[in-house]
Amino acid sequence: MKIVGFAGWSGSGKTTLIEQLIALMAADGLRVATIKHTHHDFDLDQEGKDSWRHRAAGASEVLLASDKRWALLHELRDAPVPDLNELLAKLSPCDVVIIEGCKFANVPKLEIYREALGKPGLYPNDDAIMAVVTDSVVSTDLPQLDLNQPALVYAYLKANVL
Repeated sequence: MKIVGFAGWSGSGKTTLIEQLIALMAADGLRVATIKHTHHDFDLDQEGKDSWRHRAAGASEVLLASDKRWALLHELRDAPVPDLNELLAKLSPCDVVIIEGCKFANVPKLEIYREALGKPGLYPNDDAIMAVVTDSVVSTDLPQLDLNQPALVYAYLKANVL
């Protein structure tokens, strides 16, 4: 299983690029999994539904299953957040894992950088960043890839990670 991360500030275009790359990878026959880190509280369940009520009553895990998909909801309660290796171990076998949002994970990654956001680049202080995907030009010796050319980003990944 190959792992590649995508780091960048909110609004930089990470999710859009990842969506395009997943489609390209899937078209090449690769099985792709993703890990999306978020700093926000989230819930995949709906308040009042049976599964939500099970969790609210204290169940540590609830597995939802239908004829289309299944999902396992695990409540951390007071347990520590699993580290990246623990999360990777929970995935089914695949060819590629794309990690979005773990800015400081020590995995090969690309930074999505938009100068218009007015935020500093992560690449000067992160040795795991292999290339900068941008819609401008940045001052770095790292390869720079055009954010608007997902096929070229995919070609770079195939040559250097996959």
